[in-house]
Amino acid sequence: MEGWTHTPAIVLGRCMDVLASNTLADALHGRPLRGTNVIRSIFLDPGAVEFYADWKEVARDTVATLRALAGADLDDPRLTELVGELSLKSEEFRRLWARHDVREKTSGTKRFVHPIVGELSLGYESFAIGGAPGQILIVYHAEPGSRDEQALSLLESVAAGEAVEEPVRPRPA
Repeated sequence: MEGWTHTPAIVLGRCMDVLASNTLADALHGRPLRGTNVIRSIFLDPGAVEFYADWKEVARDTVATLRALAGADLDDPRLTELVGELSLKSEEFRRLWARHDVREKTSGTKRFVHPIVGELSLGYESFAIGGAPGQILIVYHAEPGSRDEQALSLLESVAAGEAVEEPVRPRPA
């Protein structure tokens, strides 16, 4: 995924834990994503409402996607813990979870409000990962020649600059 320098990409597990992300996805979200949980961030991160220009739609779709990823295994301890935490801490999550919407969105558009590049609208595609049940790859893209493509290029440059500033550490022998 790191070879996709112009395309933000993440891999999610069945409880929406970020298993992998590339540098541009991290730059888009303003932090390293690996090890975070997307749905927890959407409902519990105070900055999420400002980051996602269409937060209500993102929240609704993400809860429906969590149900789809969970499949028939609603008794999974990890899922039970996550749903319990979010139900206690977020009235909006509790309301959306109670709707029982199940939806696998394989494509669409998300609008982000980034502190460096401002608002950008990115299309996305999600793909089930063969041989890894419950895992999905999400790839974002901008319209060629658009302001959004220019914004991604700027984020790519910023991320590349940050990577260059990190010290190079020798490998252990």
